[in-house]
Amino acid sequence: MPQTPTIPGLATTDLCDAHEERLNAGELRVLHPAFKPFGKRARFAGPVATVRCFEDNSMVRAVLETPGDGRVLVVDGGGSLRCALFGGNLARLAGDNGWAGVVVNGCVRDVAEINASDIGVRALAAHPRRSDRRGSGSQGRVVEIAGVRVAPGDWCYADDDGILISDHRLD
Repeated sequence: MPQTPTIPGLATTDLCDAHEERLNAGELRVLHPAFKPFGKRARFAGPVATVRCFEDNSMVRAVLETPGDGRVLVVDGGGSLRCALFGGNLARLAGDNGWAGVVVNGCVRDVAEINASDIGVRALAAHPRRSDRRGSGSQGRVVEIAGVRVAPGDWCYADDDGILISDHRLD
C-alpha cells in the first residue's frame, strides 16, 4: 500500500500569520469557510491535482485510480448540492492509492465509510444521491472555486481552521 507523506505541525492559522505578504500578493489564498470535514485525517497537505465536473464523478474516479503520491485532489463540482461526487468507495480507493486528501466543491455521501477511511476530505455537504456517470469532466486544468484560483501543482493545506491554496510549498 502506498505511503502518504504527512506534514506535521502546519496549522493554517500559523501559515497565514507567517506568510501574510503572500496572502496580500495573492500567492496564498483561503477557500471560503463553507467546507465541512470528513475522513480520519483532520489535517492534510500536498501538491494539488484538479478535476472539473458537474454532477458526474467519472473523472474523479479515473484520477483517484492513479497513484496519489501524497497529492490532494481538488474537485470543482460547480458547488452543486443536488448529488454527491465522492463517497465511501472512492475514499477507500484514494487512501489505497496514496492520496493525502480530497477537497470537493460539492457533496459527498457514505459519510460513515468516509469517516472510517485514512484520508482527509472537505466538502460543502453530504447528499444521499449519487452522481451521474456520463464520462464527462476534465482534469489537470486551472479551476476556480468561489473566486479562488486553484491550479495543478499548487499546494493545498487543510485543517479544522480552513483550507489554503498556495502557489508554492510553504514548509
